Amino acid sequence: MPQEISVYLFLGFLDSGKTKFIQETLEDSRMEDGGKTMLLVCEEGEEEYSPENFAVKNVSVVTLESVEELNAENLENLTRKHKPTRIVVEYNGTWMLQQFFDAMPESWVINQMMTFFDANTFLNYNQNMRQLVFDKIQMTQMVVFNRFKGGFDKMEYHKVVRGISRRPDIVYDYLGGKPEFDEIEDPLPFDVNAPVVEIEDRDFAWFYRDMAENGENYVGKTVKFKGMAALSKKVPAGCIVLGRHIMTCCEADISYDGFAVKTNGLISDVKTCDWLTVTAEVAYEYNAVYRSRGPVFKAKKIERSSPPEESVATYY
Repeated sequence: MPQEISVYLFLGFLDSGKTKFIQETLEDSRMEDGGKTMLLVCEEGEEEYSPENFAVKNVSVVTLESVEELNAENLENLTRKHKPTRIVVEYNGTWMLQQFFDAMPESWVINQMMTFFDANTFLNYNQNMRQLVFDKIQMTQMVVFNRFKGGFDKMEYHKVVRGISRRPDIVYDYLGGKPEFDEIEDPLPFDVNAPVVEIEDRDFAWFYRDMAENGENYVGKTVKFKGMAALSKKVPAGCIVLGRHIMTCCEADISYDGFAVKTNGLISDVKTCDWLTVTAEVAYEYNAVYRSRGPVFKAKKIERSSPPEESVATYY
């Protein structure tokens, strides 16, 4: 097996503060570990690097001029040429993250991922280039809003990030260099500890995500939700799939996502696209719907329902 090389990936749009952060990081003598660093620059902004000020020695600065250069063969060649022990990447904000993952050599391992935005332009970017914003937040460990001002409403920024992922830390870096961590609480819009956890139509996307991330919290609990049925040859007898179409980012990524429900003979003649409300106890076990273990809803009550007002569930 090839020796693993740690990759530090810095995401964000042009002039979001990536270059400044990386420059300051490499000027920090505590980052000097005696190894070789390859700084892979995927875009050129107004601010340029000053290698002469790096406290970290043995830094090779490599620039990719176009996305065509972001391919496995080229990155393998750069790895053999520079023999880095770590790689720092300033990624192009207009390139999709999957392009980087597809090109990564086997020896590269993501160690840290941070995303930077200019707070002055972020909300406009989110409104007009939602897919790119989503792409740079969905897997990151930290989101930094640079050039933040006291008059800005932190909740507007917070809601966008949390609508994409509940995982990353959020930092507001105020003008003058004062960083502040986001401490806004994100309670779920339903009570997980209620005798019956009732999921309103508008909250289904949040429920689906929380089940995916924290499904163990629901085992043994009784949950009530509305969904659209789906049947196929892959669904075992006595089961249906119940879910919703969910839009995570934009219309292009709308997909049907649902859960395996054991009907326990409480309803018959269910057809695909029927709307049902189920009250069920949650278990976590193997089901052919998932082809593995997953959340299985054991129905206590099933009722036919009308479609929700919004046909597509969202996080907004």
